[in-house]
Amino acid sequence: MNDIEVPEDVDVVVIGAGQAGLSSAYHLRRTGFEPGRDFVVLDHSPGPGGAWQFRWPSLTYGKVNGMHSLPGMELTGADPERPSSEVITEYFDRYERTFGLRVRRPVDVRAVREGPDGRLLVGSSAGTWSTRALINATGTWNRPFWPRYPGQETFRGRQLHTAQYAGPEEFAGQRVVVVGGGISGVQHLLEIARYAAATTWVTRRPPVFREGPFDEGAGRAAVALVEERVRQGLPPRSVVSVTGLPLNDAVRQGLADGVLDRQPMFDRITPDGVEWLDGRHSRHVVADVILWATGFRASIDHLAPLRLREPGGGIRVEGTRAVADPRVHLVGYGPSASTIGANRAGRAAVRDIRRLLSEERVAV
Repeated sequence: MNDIEVPEDVDVVVIGAGQAGLSSAYHLRRTGFEPGRDFVVLDHSPGPGGAWQFRWPSLTYGKVNGMHSLPGMELTGADPERPSSEVITEYFDRYERTFGLRVRRPVDVRAVREGPDGRLLVGSSAGTWSTRALINATGTWNRPFWPRYPGQETFRGRQLHTAQYAGPEEFAGQRVVVVGGGISGVQHLLEIARYAAATTWVTRRPPVFREGPFDEGAGRAAVALVEERVRQGLPPRSVVSVTGLPLNDAVRQGLADGVLDRQPMFDRITPDGVEWLDGRHSRHVVADVILWATGFRASIDHLAPLRLREPGGGIRVEGTRAVADPRVHLVGYGPSASTIGANRAGRAAVRDIRRLLSEERVAV
């Protein structure tokens, strides 16, 4: 006789324990949900810290772009010279323990499916949960985006993604092509240039540098642009893609030194470098390494059985709620992918879920 797995019943499952997941868990507890009994937080990572625990050591806390404190506990007094991976991992760990969030890890969520009685079944490496609502806060770190270019498989050097970047020292004496116009690409270049024999910066679009303070009005406008995409069911773009790159002293120096001399996207990769084709003429740069600082995509494949994706490739979202299924909320997706956005979205998702569950009880 085969054992039949009995799902554990909860009101809410939170998938992910980065900034978005912890914010959501905090607001659940604050409004009366009991961790372990009424809701559970499942995290793929081996320890606290979300994606921050995997950041490279040279990304010190002082270089972090806009880390915002979690609700209910400020992050204060951090040494700007310490690696952000250490500072934020310790902070997240302290946060989880202070509020008794009882995060389950490491747990790999494999699929979320329709269950009986209008509930969702969350299948994982640690068992199955039956839930009335779901907060998906899985972020993007586990889905690095690798573009494809002709000749890529012929390159004899090393190719790596930001997700595998461990620091600039390993590029000493090498010729490095950095691909990508975001903050990570700029940070990589400024670090690697001190060690490498040569660097080349390549982006699809000319970078836009933002000078002066980024005020609340500009922030709202940027978030609105990202929000419109997810409202239309298109894959989200990052908030920074519409805010531009901050023009700080280090970036100004990089521009003056020629380190941030942007080149247009190459046409193909050769066995020993990259090449631009222009009619009868071509230009070739020899490279030992191609570093793809090309961003990440949302980790939402486990939601596939619910058929939430729109023809445009994304999940259509109103606020944090999936339009196709009001039981599902996506926090840290699209406009709530920034650290401050994740905090606000966690609160909004919990408010909507409380309303949904109250309506269910009234109906029963």
